[in-house]
Amino acid sequence: MKKHILDLTVSSVEAIHEKYVLIKLTQDEPLPAMMPGQFVEVRVDNSPTTFLRRPISINFVDESTNELWLLVAAIGAGTRRLARLCKGDKLNCVLPLGNTFTMPVSNSQRILLVGGGVGVAPLLYFGKRISQMGAEPTFLLGARSAKDLLLLDEFKKYGRVYVTTEDGSAGEKGFVTNHSILQQEHFDQISTCGPKPMMMAVARYARKADIDCEVSLENKMACGLGACLCCVENTTEGNVCVCTEGPVLNIKKLLWQF
Repeated sequence: MKKHILDLTVSSVEAIHEKYVLIKLTQDEPLPAMMPGQFVEVRVDNSPTTFLRRPISINFVDESTNELWLLVAAIGAGTRRLARLCKGDKLNCVLPLGNTFTMPVSNSQRILLVGGGVGVAPLLYFGKRISQMGAEPTFLLGARSAKDLLLLDEFKKYGRVYVTTEDGSAGEKGFVTNHSILQQEHFDQISTCGPKPMMMAVARYARKADIDCEVSLENKMACGLGACLCCVENTTEGNVCVCTEGPVLNIKKLLWQF
């Protein structure tokens, strides 16, 4: 897909959690085509200690309002500066970058989308696209507690939503791989994004159950174009740059110790 460098306009910034903000961006012209799983490299202005762009997953694309949503965890100097953006500000973005999740081949396939923490971000747009083809995705979302669950009402628009929390304050207590839905139903395809230990646990489950599974890696990235080699992952096909060959990879290509 063609890449663009755009100065997008902030249409809103919503604090949805003490650590997370939802930034919505737009422009006068229609936004470029983007696919689930891809990401954006954003330039952080007015942050003296932030020299490199920050990779942010494409959370959602709303064609009706011509808006791109970015779910940002404000945990460092650069992302905290992004959280202070205001309506009308400009944000310079390189997009869309990386590859995409694999769309189902038919609407009869049973698709499970598993997310943890801010890793739920790319699954919302993926769920929407699956819903648009006439299928119903199943979302399995994990967090530390009920207050850490993000955008649940949005996920419920596009599929069934199941939840786990480590403290048991919402859904089933435990980790996503402990949820009873995994014993009650069979899925044809799993896509997951979140902390690496969570993704490895999902991958182990998928391999044992002989389910095709892909993960969206969150390796550290700088350029987003495969030049800096910050995000290299060793795979069955050799070392690859996650920003160009990923971030979505099938677990069959990974050398993780399952």
